[in-house]
Formats: sequence, C-alpha cells, structure tokens
Amino acid sequence: MRFVDEVNVRIRAGDGGNGCMSFHRAKYLPKGGPDGGDGGNGGSVYLVADASLNTLVDYRYIRAYQAQRGENGRGGQCYGAKGENIYLKVPVGTRVMNAETGVLLGDMLKVGQKLLVAQGGERGLGNIHFKSSTNRAPRQTTKGTLGEVLVLKLEMQVMADVGLLGLPNAGKSTFIRSVSAATPKVADYPFTTLIPNLGVVKLDQGRSFVIADIPGLIEGAAEGAGLGHRFLKHLSRNKILLHIIDMMPFDGSDPVTNALTIREEVNKYGKQLTDKPCWLVFNKKDLMQDDEWQEACQAVIEALDYEGPSFSISAVKSEGTRALCGAIMTMMEETAQLEEAIPLDETDQPEETIQLEETVQPNEDIDVTPESDQT
Repeated sequence: MRFVDEVNVRIRAGDGGNGCMSFHRAKYLPKGGPDGGDGGNGGSVYLVADASLNTLVDYRYIRAYQAQRGENGRGGQCYGAKGENIYLKVPVGTRVMNAETGVLLGDMLKVGQKLLVAQGGERGLGNIHFKSSTNRAPRQTTKGTLGEVLVLKLEMQVMADVGLLGLPNAGKSTFIRSVSAATPKVADYPFTTLIPNLGVVKLDQGRSFVIADIPGLIEGAAEGAGLGHRFLKHLSRNKILLHIIDMMPFDGSDPVTNALTIREEVNKYGKQLTDKPCWLVFNKKDLMQDDEWQEACQAVIEALDYEGPSFSISAVKSEGTRALCGAIMTMMEETAQLEEAIPLDETDQPEETIQLEETVQPNEDIDVTPESDQT
C-alpha cells in the first residue's frame, strides 16, 4: 500500500431543503388554509478516527466529498427528510486543518473520536409558519441555507511512544528489527528507509511501547536535501527520542561531526522536538575495543554538551538493547504516574467518541440531486 501522510480534500455539507408553499384543497373545503411543510436539514460531514487505517491513500484519488441535501417540504404539512450525514474515516493521529486559513480544526488522537468539519444547512420554513389572523393565506416561505464548504488539509502523524533519529545507515532500522517484530528494509547503502516504520516492543506481560523509525537526515535537510524535514513531524507526538549514533561509519566520517549535524537539523525544526527528552544511543559497540569505545563516546558527549542518559549497543547483535528498552519502559511508567497525579482542570472535557453502525466509505457515491420545489 502506498504511504500517503498529507492530502487536501474538498468537503461540502448538504444544503437545507426549501420550505413549501401549499394550500389545503378538499371537497367542501375550498379555503382550507396554508399547509406547506418545512424542508429537511442538510447532512453534515464528520471525520472519524479508525485504528485500521495507517495511510491517507484513499483521499489521494478521491478529493471531494459532499453530504446529502435535505429534501424540500411538501403540501399536506409534510416535512422534508433530513440529508444523511457522511462519516469519513482517517487514521488515528491525523491533524485536521483548514487548508485556506491554516487554522487547526482538530486532532484525531483516540479511536472512535468524531470531529464535525462541515455543518449542514438549516431547513427552510413552509408557509404554514406564516399564517396569522391578518394573513390567512400567506405566500411566504424561506429557502434552506447552504451547507458549509471548505478545503481540509489532512496531515497524518504516526502515534508512537519512542522515535529514532540519526543519519542514514546509523542502524535505526537494525535496532527496531532487533527489539520488535517489525521488519524494515536493511542494506549497506543510504536511504533504505523511505517511509516511517512502527514496531511494538514487548518486555513483560502488560509492559510494552511503540517505537517509530523515520528516514535518516543529512546535512542541509532543512533546505530540502535528501528527504528533508518531511518525516520529522511523525516524531512530534513521541514521548522520548533516541539519537542513534554510528560510531563506525562505513564512509569513514567523524561520529562527532555527524552527531552535531543531527542536533543542528533538529534545532532548525523547532521546539516540537527540541523540548522532548532525547537520549544518546551509541551503536556498533562490537566493532571497537572497550577503551577506544569509551574515549569515542565521551568525545561525542562533550561536543554535544550532553548531560542525559547514554547507552552503548550493538544493534546487529542485540547487545545492550534490552537494558535500553528497560530504561525506556521505566521512564514511561514514571511519567504516566506523574501525569495521573496531576488533577484534571475542570474545563477539560473528555474526547467525544461514537459507535457507528453504518458509515459511508470514502469511495462511496452519494446522491445529492436536489428535488424540485413543490407548490
């Protein structure tokens, strides 16, 4: 399946049905009075977070969606039917923005979360509402209002607890293969990882976390070199980042220079990443002697002026990876306990969830042909 994490979609809610102008006519009742009914409300458009989706590829090929129009009112005080709402499924972690204004409309963070993105039009009133003692035969009606129309920018950000940073061939994919069941491509040339990969790390019963591997960064990524910063957004939801440093680069480059390059590119991206805890993970420990290894690692730590935890591993031999995963799990559990201890603000409202019995799939055709006005 093709990986698509950004797309623009045109959304239109259904228009409200028009009110009807009608008069009751029956034998022996030639002047029965007004009996025109109201139109129906137009259908609205909702987005629903679905755990079974991991890409926005459906919206790459179908770019416009329209909810059903409300029916017009009819004589005999018959009200028009309401237009059907449509529910468009998106992956969990999708940010929804107005493409024209850039305003954030919502963040789909929980399975089943529902977000109203386009409100249907209001129904028009029939002439039955305008009768009075002085106006016994009203000919006034109102038309239904138009449904909202806007262009959405859907931006998917993968939901993971831990994110991996590093240059191409630093060993990120090898690491995620060694600690999880994920099988990203591994080869001896740069940019083997072209899309984010997720893996679930299971330590004990009920203790696990999700780790995300993104394509490697290179110098000048902020200016568009390599794959640029396109995939760094997928790390913005992570609780912790792991900076994987190749201590024996195949191209003979300096690990200190490489580490500084990644630090600079992350700083250019902004506080979404720089404010997150980032641990140093030195890879390929099996290729160096202990004293030489300690000296090389200390040089990187001093160059980065780093004071946090650091770990030495050999991803290809799974050495040191279990201790690293255990430290990550401990940190996440401690963070969760602190968050639970913080009282919720009274203004905080729980996310709205729904159980959908019938939903409209993105590729389902919708009949929005308006009915003619009846009199």
